[in-house]
Amino acid sequence: MAGETAVGIHDLSFATTEFVLPHTALADHNGTDIGKYHLGIGQRSMSVPAADEDIVTMGAAAAAPIVARHGFDRIRTVVLATESSVDQAKSAGVYVHSLLGLPSATRVVELKQACYGATAALQFAIGLVHRDPAQQVLVVASDISKYELDSPGEATQGAAAVAMLVGSDPALLRVEEPSGLFTADVMDFWRPNYRDAALVDGQESITAYLQAVEGTWKDYTERGGRALDAFSAFCYHQPFTKMAYKAHRALLNSCGYDTDEAQVARTIGRTTAYNAVLGNSYTASVYLGLASLLDGADDLAGQCVGLLSYGSGSVAEFFAGTVVPGYRDHLRTAEHREAIDRRKPVGYARYRELHERSFPTDGGDHPTPSETTGPFRLAALRGHKRVYEVR
Repeated sequence: MAGETAVGIHDLSFATTEFVLPHTALADHNGTDIGKYHLGIGQRSMSVPAADEDIVTMGAAAAAPIVARHGFDRIRTVVLATESSVDQAKSAGVYVHSLLGLPSATRVVELKQACYGATAALQFAIGLVHRDPAQQVLVVASDISKYELDSPGEATQGAAAVAMLVGSDPALLRVEEPSGLFTADVMDFWRPNYRDAALVDGQESITAYLQAVEGTWKDYTERGGRALDAFSAFCYHQPFTKMAYKAHRALLNSCGYDTDEAQVARTIGRTTAYNAVLGNSYTASVYLGLASLLDGADDLAGQCVGLLSYGSGSVAEFFAGTVVPGYRDHLRTAEHREAIDRRKPVGYARYRELHERSFPTDGGDHPTPSETTGPFRLAALRGHKRVYEVR
């Protein structure tokens, strides 16, 4: 509405892991034609956490540059979104809050709904800022995508964290009303408490995702949203890179548009560069797409971007944002590319060892090998308590 304070993403930073597994190594192991990965699903490599990395260390590493740039005087809330939670009771955000040295006068909460959780966190943050435009909210989305070895989902694994500072008069993206919403009770992807790796019905998940695309767009337009041709780009949740292309074709078809492949590539291609080399990052995925778009595109100032957030099970939301003039002065493009380039390649055997690693459950003292060169590490599990260190 006219006269309302603009609220949105003021800063955005991401972090990933110490190691990377190229898909060529995975293809060599299982005898798969590399084209199935590079062309079929659009993936070239996947981030692999070191023994002393987890969602907390990645989340803190993503958020630390934001706190360094802006301070924490206006941050009154930290919302951490994840589906890779390290505790059934305590929010992983409390560990992040501690590692960052944030004040005690802060609310901290963890949100979960598969890959949609970060968008719920963003909308929660926007509501808090509208209530009090003087405050800012730190939203952290951090996940490790893990499937069983030699399963169809193995090639889509990945790990990353995105941190966003949400506030009034944002420097990057003004988030607009309305949102289009869609929920359906679908068992396309889930992870029971007794499992480390998720279960997924791949075809059911694609079908559910595409149903959610149509459902959110229908609700968005019925609530007075923008026309399809008002958008310069669309950022989709990317469980694998080519899913963004499938989703956009489905949206075009549902609106009666031709699916011109060159136009689809122009609209989607710049949003997929990071996901293709990091792999699926669950809650962080759609916002890695936004980072990829902002870092890689020509000047988008004043242009409208659509964001489609999908979380299996399933909950989805479509909303729009306008890129703020001058946004390029606030990007972290060099740091983001360094985070990708600094990863050390591992062979399949080492990746398999890291994939299968887990802490004993006896409550003993279990230190972790010092592997990460990042700013934070998981030092040990002692008496069932996670112990973190600032490097």
